[in-house]
Amino acid sequence: MTRFVLVPDTTLTYDYRSFPLLDFLPCAPSRMVPDKIYYFLRGRSPPHKPNGELLVAPYSIRRLEVSLRRRFPERDIAVSAEDMLQNFIKDDTSIIAVSTMDPLGLGPTTMSYYALFGGELYAWVWKEWDSLMARINALRRGKKAKLVVGGPGVWEFAIMRDMVEKYNIDLIFEGEADDILPDLFEQIEEDAIDSSMFSHGHLAFDENFRRVLQKDDKFLSRGVGTSAYPKVEDIPPIINPAQKGMTEIMRGCGVGCDFCEVTLRPLRYRPVEDIKQEVRVNLRGGFENAWLHTDEIWGYKHGKMFEPNEEELLHLFSEVQGIKGIHHTNPTHGRISIPAAYPEMLKKLSDVLDAGPHNWIGIQTGVETGSDRLAKMHMPNKTLPLRIGPDGSWQEIVWQGVYNETMYYWRPAFTAQVGQEGETVEDLMDTIAMVNRLSNSYAGQRPFEFTITPLVNVPLGRIKAKKFNFGGLTKEQLAVYYVSYRHLAKMARRDGYRDSRGNFFVRASVGSIISFGGSLMLRTVEKLAVKAGVDIEKIKRYGLPHTKEIRTLATLTRA
Repeated sequence: MTRFVLVPDTTLTYDYRSFPLLDFLPCAPSRMVPDKIYYFLRGRSPPHKPNGELLVAPYSIRRLEVSLRRRFPERDIAVSAEDMLQNFIKDDTSIIAVSTMDPLGLGPTTMSYYALFGGELYAWVWKEWDSLMARINALRRGKKAKLVVGGPGVWEFAIMRDMVEKYNIDLIFEGEADDILPDLFEQIEEDAIDSSMFSHGHLAFDENFRRVLQKDDKFLSRGVGTSAYPKVEDIPPIINPAQKGMTEIMRGCGVGCDFCEVTLRPLRYRPVEDIKQEVRVNLRGGFENAWLHTDEIWGYKHGKMFEPNEEELLHLFSEVQGIKGIHHTNPTHGRISIPAAYPEMLKKLSDVLDAGPHNWIGIQTGVETGSDRLAKMHMPNKTLPLRIGPDGSWQEIVWQGVYNETMYYWRPAFTAQVGQEGETVEDLMDTIAMVNRLSNSYAGQRPFEFTITPLVNVPLGRIKAKKFNFGGLTKEQLAVYYVSYRHLAKMARRDGYRDSRGNFFVRASVGSIISFGGSLMLRTVEKLAVKAGVDIEKIKRYGLPHTKEIRTLATLTRA
């Protein structure tokens, strides 16, 4: 008997050839990436036991698993590969639980491709979701099993509400559930939802960015107060390996950017011993890297004015990197102002992490704009403890941050937004200048190491059925896309072969596809930009001084 079958969104289970940024491949429109190319680049299918249980699963699924294991025996729970579901979905299965991140392709990166290319809303993430749902519904036909969907992507079903019925979804759960998942599953089994614990409806935001509950019988939420979140002591360590060696070190952010829902979640720091326990679990699964997940690494036990806690950060990374068998450690997210203001701390962390030319520390960073005005308007705390004005412009803070990161072998993956509220042509030109300056800068003899992905703020009300009713990007917004993809093409040519994994033939194939794909994408964006009236030659030079290479900038001071 398998009472609960846990299933990950298929796009979250592949290794994507272990190449940086290829994890975003499923965000691409399915009509633009041929099947053969997509299936090759997504890499290996996830390994599983002979009975079909995944040996490695996305972190979100491992969280569900350990929560259920606190009440139910192991035999009641299975974490299944998509192509082995028939081994577990039987007459006595009560719940099939699926965790997803971007099921309908409405996430920021996916929507940015639609804004650029237009056409039908059918990215690879949606195509893969269709396949998964078809398989699950075929296997549960005539059985009692209920289909419950959760994860960070479930808000998309509130936007495209008809998809709930199309996929025959019984319930969509929204929120964190580490501490109450066994109660939730028992109540779903018995069709007896406790209204003191859960509310029928989904979370939305009013004009003041406050949470509100929209009534809907197909959605289930925990509420909007402090009871909506588990306490840190109610978040147990995972017991089986997570995809890519991921472990969570904290929840919440607190920086307060007005476009990000994460900032509304309370900060909770997980004990270092729990973190190390999870790293050892992943190590047993074959992961010699520790991928420390957080929405803001520099906020880990931070001080006043968001000053980094150097002692705690060094302790955390030292403890993790000191685990026998761990060869590489990196965080997932962090703002740029801390590397700009604290180069000495960055160097100490690099020494702890053994960073070097063959061991770059990757980190995702929302730089979002080159405009002082927009940075102050939408993300004023992102510069702290530095301040725009007394400590330099936003562009100078970003430049100094990338300089220090390149010096000490950190590679940020930036996002830059277009379409922010209050955006002007001048703001967009500031972003173009920032990207050009970064792309043409050096730290010593090394060119700046970074990637930058342009994203568009899409009004979701413009989504109608499977079409995207969008007026298109402006000339200046297309210019931001162009300079971003121009730099990405440069990075693809420079790093495509170096950063590929596998034997010689696999590295050569992946490197060639990455390099060619970067150049092809650039040519495509350039054609769109020229057609819209962008002066490409002017944009290539915009914001650059007369000298081709920028090597120095005044060192920033701390606030």
